[in-house]
Amino acid sequence: MLKLYYVPHTCALASHIALEEAGAQYEAIRMSFQDEDQKKPGYLAINPKGRVPALVTDKGILTETPAILAYVAQCYPEARLALVHDPFLFARAQEFNSYLCSTVHVAHAHRMRGTRWVDDPGAIREMQRCAPLRVADAFALIESRMLEGPWVMGRDFTICDAYLFTLAQWLEADGVDLSKLPRVLEHRARVAKRPAVMRALAEELAPAA
Repeated sequence: MLKLYYVPHTCALASHIALEEAGAQYEAIRMSFQDEDQKKPGYLAINPKGRVPALVTDKGILTETPAILAYVAQCYPEARLALVHDPFLFARAQEFNSYLCSTVHVAHAHRMRGTRWVDDPGAIREMQRCAPLRVADAFALIESRMLEGPWVMGRDFTICDAYLFTLAQWLEADGVDLSKLPRVLEHRARVAKRPAVMRALAEELAPAA
């Protein structure tokens, strides 16, 4: 059985949603950044990067959200989470998810994880100041050019929607002007109503055992 290692309120939610949408049999294993579970030897043996998500499969371990999402879409083609048999359209989904991973998420991370890049307090403060601007710029591009509607890729829900929904959860905390993102907010509300998404959120937001 698949095992998904996740921390609530992180990008791991996208993989959690994809597994639910696919109807996969899997075990969700909650971890805690507060308890520094990601730094413990047991988890580092699974993911030496010390980050989430990590997906344990019968062929090995996958990390990085775009890779996990692509794997789920390809393993469960009947769920139509990506047009995996069309090389161009599958690449388009990968293009969108790569942008979320390499640009949007990185811009967000500058708000609270500046020490990944610098150790100068002044530089960290400047990162924190600029983070809302850079996140807003990235979402403005998604709003105007990358969200086809009603779903990211057009008429069908895909892994791109799970990932965009996940990162859009952080807009308020990032200090982005939501009034400039009506289509992104409509998309976020639309995704939140999906039964698979509600199941994933319910599990992640439930009190820790």
